[in-house]
Amino acid sequence: MSQKNKALFHLPGLFEFYELYKAFFSVFYKERDMFYPWAFIASVYGAPGNTLWAGGRFEEGYESPERVLGLLKRYGISARLTFSNSLLTKEHLSDRKCNRLCKLFEESGTNGVIVHSEILTAYLKEKYPGLYLVSSTTKVLTDFEDLLSEVRREEFSYVVPDFRLNKQFDKLFSLTDREKDKVEFLVNECCYIGCTERKACYENVSRRMLSEDVPEHVCKAPFGNEGYDLSRAEENPSFIGPSDIADTYLKNGFSNFKIEGRSLPEDTVLKLLLYYLAKPENISKVKELVYLNL
Repeated sequence: MSQKNKALFHLPGLFEFYELYKAFFSVFYKERDMFYPWAFIASVYGAPGNTLWAGGRFEEGYESPERVLGLLKRYGISARLTFSNSLLTKEHLSDRKCNRLCKLFEESGTNGVIVHSEILTAYLKEKYPGLYLVSSTTKVLTDFEDLLSEVRREEFSYVVPDFRLNKQFDKLFSLTDREKDKVEFLVNECCYIGCTERKACYENVSRRMLSEDVPEHVCKAPFGNEGYDLSRAEENPSFIGPSDIADTYLKNGFSNFKIEGRSLPEDTVLKLLLYYLAKPENISKVKELVYLNL
């Protein structure tokens, strides 16, 4: 199968869902006939809890980085550190914990960092050139020309656009093959498509990760405080389901798809994995096998 016929999935919760992924990967690679033949696992992303450079979402994962890297290396899966704090200054670059993680990840295979801050981007490029960089969706690139400019930046191996660009097919399909290879779609966003506070929400997380004394952002968008719901996400005009991936995106040269799910309950993350990777008729059986392996 050529690269253009493969959907490369990027999964959430690198340090949160170690036991789940240990069980799921075992089933996925032993029982491939139960899963879509075009579905592949490319990376798992996340950051440990209480990590200065982290952003986007709050995570509570504290699994050992060595164990996490060992598991992913066993299956040839890339690990990505989600260091998407947007408010970093030069003083923050000396953080020992984050630098130690970068050094470990650089030495442990083909791994990357999801980044927002331009200061951190320059720092990582110089100090840890063995790590590939991913431009974070927290930049909220809703204008297609801004996305195009980001995609053409040599620093980034991948760029995650704002979910509201997911269906701008006339513009997306005009990208070159190389540009298409760098676009990584956020497939299952549940947020209201008309939300105007997305940047403020991400910035609030960044401030709190830096221990600033600010109140938690209160979302005023419809359903903003009701938690994640896959059935509601499916109603979002930007939603990309398995049939969309197979019938539209893969056929038009796109390969990279990011599943949102950091900080969600483990059973919700498993539901998302089954939804996107398992053939519908095998979902119940795969779920049973995963639980037997937990």
